[in-house]
Amino acid sequence: MERHVDQELKELKTDILKMGSFAEEAIYKSIEALKNREKELAENIIDSDMNVDRLELAIDEKCIDLIARYQPMAKDLRFITTGMKINAELERIADIAVDIAQRTIEIVDKPLLKPLVDIPKLAAIAQNMVKMSIDSFVNGDIELAKKVLSQDPEADNLRNLIHKELVEDYMVKDPATTPRAVQLLLIARFLERICDHTTNIAEDVIYMVQAEVVKHHPERLKNDK
Repeated sequence: MERHVDQELKELKTDILKMGSFAEEAIYKSIEALKNREKELAENIIDSDMNVDRLELAIDEKCIDLIARYQPMAKDLRFITTGMKINAELERIADIAVDIAQRTIEIVDKPLLKPLVDIPKLAAIAQNMVKMSIDSFVNGDIELAKKVLSQDPEADNLRNLIHKELVEDYMVKDPATTPRAVQLLLIARFLERICDHTTNIAEDVIYMVQAEVVKHHPERLKNDK
C-alpha cells in the first residue's frame, strides 16, 4: 500500500521538473533573443522571472512542510533536502538567463560584432546539462549525473575559447569593439556558470542516491565502480 507521503513526494518531483522546464526555456529564449536581436523577447524573459521566484518559494514551503509533518528519515529525507538544494540551483539558473537577457538588451540595437557560433553552442551544452541533471534527479540515475559532471570541462574549454577570440581578435585589435565584446564575454561567462550550477545538482543527486558526498572529492567519482 502506498504511503500518503509517497504521493506528496511525487508532487514535489513534478514541481521540480516544472522548475527545470522554466530554467531550460529561459536559457533557450535568452539566446534566441541574442541571436535574432529580439529586444521584446529579452524583456519577456525578465518579466517572467517572477513566476520562477513564486514556484521556488512554493517548493521550499512544501519541502519544509513535508519534513515537519512526516519527520522523514534516510532516503526520504535525502530526497527532500536534495529537492530544496536543486530548487535553489534552478532558480539561480533562471536568474542567470535574466542576466543574459539584460546583456542582450544592451547590444541589441548595435551592429553585430561577429557571427554567433560558439555562444549558441555553449548555450546548447548548458541546456542539455540542465535537462540531464533534472532527469538524473527524477530517475535517481547516478550514471546520468556523472555524465553531467563529465561535460563541464567541455563547457569550460568553450568559454575559454570564446574569451580568447573576443579579447585577442577584437578588443586588442580594435578597442572600439570593447563595449560590445564585453557583453558577449559576460554572456559566455553566464553560460559557464549555468553549467557549474548543473554540476552542483548532479553532485547532490549522487549524494541523494548513494549517501556519499562527492563535492570537492572528485577522486570518489574515479574510484566508484
